[in-house]
Amino acid sequence: MQTDLTKSGLSPANFSGKVDGQDVKMYVLTNSKGAEATVINYGANIVSLSAPDKNGKLTDVVLGHHNLDEYLSSEEAYFGAVCGRTGNRIAKGKFTLDGETYHLAINNGPNNLH
Repeated sequence: MQTDLTKSGLSPANFSGKVDGQDVKMYVLTNSKGAEATVINYGANIVSLSAPDKNGKLTDVVLGHHNLDEYLSSEEAYFGAVCGRTGNRIAKGKFTLDGETYHLAINNGPNNLH
């Protein structure tokens, strides 16, 4: 039996790797009541959130994948993500950063939304 599993049964080893040259890791946050939040630093994804019910039994209350590869191949690009690439609207779907102009999908009138 593995002892490094989270309360929701996830293995941190299944979430370690590299994406675009950057290390991806799982972080586990717990509180004094026994609740546990499991997140990864790839897209600030909430992988699981185990909270006690009225009887104190922990239940995972979010949907998440079981490993990093599932996040990379998912048809749902932002599954479990705290925020997408941007928050709010980008006027006319473009912005300039360090002298380079980037064009985004126009999906909210004349703007890009999230």
